[in-house]
Amino acid sequence: MPGTESMHAATPKKEDQIEVRGARVHNLKNINVSIPFNKLTVITGVSGSGKSSLAFDTLYAEGQRRYVESLSAYARQFLERMDKPDVDEITGIAPAIAIRQKNSTKNPRSTVATQTEIYDYLRLLFARAGQTICHKCGREVKKIRPNRLRTRSWRNCRTALDSICCSLFRKKFLVRSSELQKEASPRPRPKI
Repeated sequence: MPGTESMHAATPKKEDQIEVRGARVHNLKNINVSIPFNKLTVITGVSGSGKSSLAFDTLYAEGQRRYVESLSAYARQFLERMDKPDVDEITGIAPAIAIRQKNSTKNPRSTVATQTEIYDYLRLLFARAGQTICHKCGREVKKIRPNRLRTRSWRNCRTALDSICCSLFRKKFLVRSSELQKEASPRPRPKI
């Protein structure tokens, strides 16, 4: 039948989604849910409709339970185990992190990363494993040694710039600045 390929292509495959079958936790009455991976999924409803029961008591509880079960017996003894949710089947679930809705922190700069204490690790990851890309040309920005930067800068200054300006905070930088001034050839300043 023409056009059936596009209908089937829009439906996620089983391995591309979380499948919940027969969930009966708290206010949930034997519900079935499919949640696609890599999509923003919002759970909404009136008060008492089972939003938290689905998100925390079913999905998070099962993800956390499976994660803890995958650890060694030694590691498991230090972690709190969650009860298995009352559900027929859950497939495609991954280890989960849950953050409580009620936040005791009043800091407007607080994020999920700061709340879960992974912010510093993410900063290290991006600093060490990340690449800095020039937003103008799209090429990677590479490290350059100070003496090479000085050589390049003076070469470019003779044609395009009159001087290099920077903030100086430490004494050793003041010494380097005076060295640069000695090396600089005097040039007339352009009139502005």
